[in-house]
Amino acid sequence: MKICTVVGARPQFVKAAVVSRAMLETNGISEILIHTGQHFDTNMSDVFFEELDIPKPHYNLKIGGGTHGQNTGRMIEGIEKVLLDEKPDYLLVYGDTDSTLAGALAAAKLHIPIAHIEAGLRSFNRKMPEEINRVLTDHVSTLLFAPTNTAVKNLINEGIAAEKIRQVGDVMFDATLYYGKKTRRPVLPDNNKDSFMLCTIHRAENTNDQQRLREIINALNIIAETIQIVLPIHPRTSGIISKMSNVQLSDNVIVIEPVGFLEMHWLLQNSAMVITDSGGVQKEAFFHGKACVTLRDETEWIELVQSGVNKLAAPGKTNIPDVVAGMTNLKIDPLLNLYGDGNAGKKIVEIIKTK
Repeated sequence: MKICTVVGARPQFVKAAVVSRAMLETNGISEILIHTGQHFDTNMSDVFFEELDIPKPHYNLKIGGGTHGQNTGRMIEGIEKVLLDEKPDYLLVYGDTDSTLAGALAAAKLHIPIAHIEAGLRSFNRKMPEEINRVLTDHVSTLLFAPTNTAVKNLINEGIAAEKIRQVGDVMFDATLYYGKKTRRPVLPDNNKDSFMLCTIHRAENTNDQQRLREIINALNIIAETIQIVLPIHPRTSGIISKMSNVQLSDNVIVIEPVGFLEMHWLLQNSAMVITDSGGVQKEAFFHGKACVTLRDETEWIELVQSGVNKLAAPGKTNIPDVVAGMTNLKIDPLLNLYGDGNAGKKIVEIIKTK
């Protein structure tokens, strides 16, 4: 069986590391890896392949930096050409990026079966590009690998046939268990302190809206009066902040370059808690037993909110420092199991192999 896998962004490289390893350990399966180039910055792309021991992609389409429409259209064209040449038995996609949707649409038009890992997530906010990508991908997929009970219910409620859906757990939990002992300390400035909060900001809903971004920066400056914040900054976020007038981060907000997966997990392990607008980092915080405050109006990982380990703090609608203060001393039950048993990758490969 030949499987073509499409990846393009940091979280997908991590997920692919789990499933690709399971494929290598399974007889009768070969994988062709297609990198769209959506994340083209070295710190956001190459470093992940190197440190996670992922084989170099067979194809790198080098498509990135444009609008959603430009990227998706060019990716469909590039992926279609590869699929016509390779003639795979299955196309495998992850998550909810433009690369995900492009791969799914290209395969659907060629009548190639599609497996979608991380299916069924819903924020119910159609203004998010990710929401459009995940909904459309789910509805053209042949096999839908859902990480949680909630994800399964979402798919059933949208009329997707139950026989297409498999609840397998979350491959990111697999990755955390596998790489958790291999983390490494990133390069931090001399004024870094032992006690710090970890923050990431990259979502368009926050970075494209200058008022929301100002609210976030003001909140971080207030929080930094009592504890240091480490902020690995996304290149896009950095560029936007640099062009904003009368905006300056506190000296106690330590801004560093984007970090690799192993360094990010060192920061998660050693942080006091997490402030983020990332879907993946919300879960990773939980995997490391850290409370999280999510700078969004809603989250697709509703189990975290329902369990009380994550709280939403929408910029401009919530007093972010107060929410953070209320989560500071939260202790997370180590027996709380929301995302499977750490064997999602193996389950996915076994199910695909039988099809």
